[in-house]
This record gives sequence, C-alpha cells and structure tokens, in this order.
Amino acid sequence: MISLKNKKVLVTGASSGIGKSIAIQLSQLGAKLIITGRNELRLSETLILCEEGGHTALIADMTVESDINQLVKNIEEIDGAVFCAGIISYIPIKFLSNDKINDIFDVNFKCQVILTQKLLKQKKINKQGSLVYISSLSSKLGVAGTSVYAASKSALSAFVRVLATEVAGQKIRANTVSPGIIRTPLFTNSETSIADEDFDNKENAYPLGYGNAEDVAAYVAFLLSDNSTWITGSDLVMDGGFTLS
Repeated sequence: MISLKNKKVLVTGASSGIGKSIAIQLSQLGAKLIITGRNELRLSETLILCEEGGHTALIADMTVESDINQLVKNIEEIDGAVFCAGIISYIPIKFLSNDKINDIFDVNFKCQVILTQKLLKQKKINKQGSLVYISSLSSKLGVAGTSVYAASKSALSAFVRVLATEVAGQKIRANTVSPGIIRTPLFTNSETSIADEDFDNKENAYPLGYGNAEDVAAYVAFLLSDNSTWITGSDLVMDGGFTLS
C-alpha cells in the first residue's frame, strides 16, 4: 500500500489536467500539499477537491522569475515536488518563430530548471526527498507539428537524468514520467489542432485506449512514496501500448 502520510509535497500546474488529478490523489494518500498555478479560481477548485490536511494554495506564474522566488520563499522544507506546469502547442516547423520557441521552452523546460535550482540552493528539499517531472511520449517520437514541444520535453528528460546524479549524495531522487495522450482539456480545447473526431480516431492506435490523468497520478504517488527509494534517473513511458507497434 502506498502512503504519503507526513510528507510535504509541492505540486506545480495544479490548477487543471494532470496536475489537478495528482494533487487530489496525493491528498487522498495523506500528503500535505502546497499547490500552485496561475489561475486563482481553478487553483481554488483543486484545493476544495483535495482531502482535508492543511494544504496551501499559492498563485504563481512559473514563467516569471520573481513569482518563482516568492514561491520558494513562502514554502517550508518539503519531502517531494511534482513539476506539472506545461503547455502543448502544435506548430509546423515552417511556421516557427523565435517567440513561439521561447514561449514553449520557457514553460516546459526553463521554469522547471529554475525552480529546481532555487529549491536546491535554498535547501528546501529534505534528504531522501523525491522530485518528479512530467515529460511526454512526444519526446521519443516524430509526430508532425510537435518539433519544439517534443524538444522541450526531451530537454527536460535529459536535465532530470543529470539532476539525479547530482542529488544522489543527499539520497534525493529525480525521475520523469512520459505519458502518451491523456484525456485532459489540453488535448481537447481550441488551442490545439486536434479536432474532436480526429482525436477519437487516433485512439485506435492505443491498444489500451487513451490514458486518464488518474493513471499518471498513481505512478507519481509511487515515485513520491517510500516504496520507490531505489529508483532514480528513470523515465517511465505510459502509453497504453502505443509504442508496441
């Protein structure tokens, strides 16, 4: 049985999607949470859905360094952190621009690195803590239109592998989870180029169908728990069998 009782955990990107589901499930397993996101209303909704446990919600834009500084200043020492903040953008290479590249890398890579650096430098991560980062199956594929998104997630995975070696002396673990398509608003809203019909048709390529945010949350909980104290530098692909064919 997985228990996170007495563990303090930071969850970024907790206002929606995977981050929201992770926060809720961690609270059900006994963790005391610090959740953060840009949208105050949606973050409050996540907090309401969490099991009671003295949780804290802090508004922060991860692309603004002063917000990251304030976030780190406001949290006490933690036993784990889950880095869920991220954006998905489908842009053919011929339509890329410097601004679009920066926008995607700022959220999916740079802010994760900066937050990690500040947490470590200010000694906010307890020994034997666990850091979990949400990467993507896209980082291992060659899907048209995902070049910069895939590159940002590949960079994140590479960063975490190096991070794992640097913090191992403190018995701090660092791992990534790389989901395939998960049914979240990010994949079904108007900001993506996947129409509803096409979205449903693509599910045929997944032997087990698309995943749910709860599937990812369950493995994240395992990585945060004492059941995974010998796992670091790993990258779990969760794709419902997509890469079997």
